[in-house]
Amino acid sequence: MKIKLTSVYVDDQEKALRFYTDVLGFIKKADFTNGPFRWLTVASPDEPDGTELQLALNDNPAAKAYQQAMFQQNQPAIMFNTSDVKADYERIKARGAVFVMPPTEVPGATITRLNDTCGNLLQISQLAKW
Repeated sequence: MKIKLTSVYVDDQEKALRFYTDVLGFIKKADFTNGPFRWLTVASPDEPDGTELQLALNDNPAAKAYQQAMFQQNQPAIMFNTSDVKADYERIKARGAVFVMPPTEVPGATITRLNDTCGNLLQISQLAKW
């Protein structure tokens, strides 16, 4: 069994698409609409046929409440892994991202956190074993 798709709620899909592609460097995988519903996914350019991230509109009260509660509690909605957190931090920061935590060593990893401008905190981790 594999994880093929996971979702993150966003307050604006167009803004999210720009952030996740132009700032983070992901590629757009799927983008189609059916009435008022838009199915929008991105993937890592390192694994374009790997796990997709759905940028799901937070247009229902439960999704919005969950997203806001996670943000207010300083909890990342998504955690990405990298082999060089400091290089990714510099690359993404140069593209205009707002980081809420610089690369910081914690037991077993070095992590950094940033705001995706769409209502979420993201964490990028470099595990110590890498």
